[in-house]
Amino acid sequence: MANRLLPFRQYNEHFVINLFRLKLEGETIENFKADKSKSGNHDAGLLVKVSSADWAKAEPAGYDVASAEKTLLDGYLGASKSNFPHVAANSYPAAQPMFQAAGAGDKPLGVTLRQTLAFDENGEKLLYYRQKLEDLYGVLPGEVVPVLTKGIITVAKSACVSGANGVLEAGPVYCGASGKFTKDDNNEVNKQVGTVIGIGDREDVFDGSKSPDYFASDGTEGDYYIINLDL
Repeated sequence: MANRLLPFRQYNEHFVINLFRLKLEGETIENFKADKSKSGNHDAGLLVKVSSADWAKAEPAGYDVASAEKTLLDGYLGASKSNFPHVAANSYPAAQPMFQAAGAGDKPLGVTLRQTLAFDENGEKLLYYRQKLEDLYGVLPGEVVPVLTKGIITVAKSACVSGANGVLEAGPVYCGASGKFTKDDNNEVNKQVGTVIGIGDREDVFDGSKSPDYFASDGTEGDYYIINLDL
């Protein structure tokens, strides 16, 4: 599923920001699915930056979102068909301050602790199955996602830039492309987000071969990295 975070973590709740939601414009809600092949900006374990700090519409949540996002939410709510009798509107609260994936050179706000999900692995709407949404440690599109700014987290290989820079080493770790961690400071362009303090793997086969990690969001090998996050 879309979860780059592994269970081991240590942090104080005072370093968790509960104000921002994922920016939906440009996203495809159909991909917000509890499926290992649907990894994207809705993942947990994503380095994010502030996209909009607009509190003018409502505090802390409002029903007025950008037209492009409204189209996505209306489709999810079943409101794209508007000529039903005796139905006035589908009101759906959405937090106004937004985040998006941080990129190379950005100073991130923090790391997402929950994934934004619309469907379970069977394609059923989690809008109607809150308990399963909670079990998947997710939130619905438009809802606030907790963002951690300081503490110890464990991330899977899928949370790191692919290629040579995806293999993190003990020492400084930086923000790379698409909200992923990298060991490359890119000639001091990339911003340091913390320090790698532990490296391991989740393989259950010790014959020298590498098998996929069942819990990895993209089916990659079971390498993991313990990071002391400091933003």
